[in-house]
Amino acid sequence: EGYFADLVLLDMKNSWKVTKKNILYKCGWSPFEDETFRSRITHTFVNGHLAYLDGRFDDTKKGKRLRFDR
Repeated sequence: EGYFADLVLLDMKNSWKVTKKNILYKCGWSPFEDETFRSRITHTFVNGHLAYLDGRFDDTKKGKRLRFDR
């Protein structure tokens, strides 16, 4: 408690194939095209904020830059 954290949740039994239609990169291509993965990301939390849910993004809150006390 009191620290920032990011968290990704996976569905380990939901395989899917990367295609041009489901690529979410801004550039529109991926080196993973035509690859099949055995699991799928379902949720991504950034600093406790739900930023991604089943293909939909909420970028109303941004992540924070890491700072190190050296």
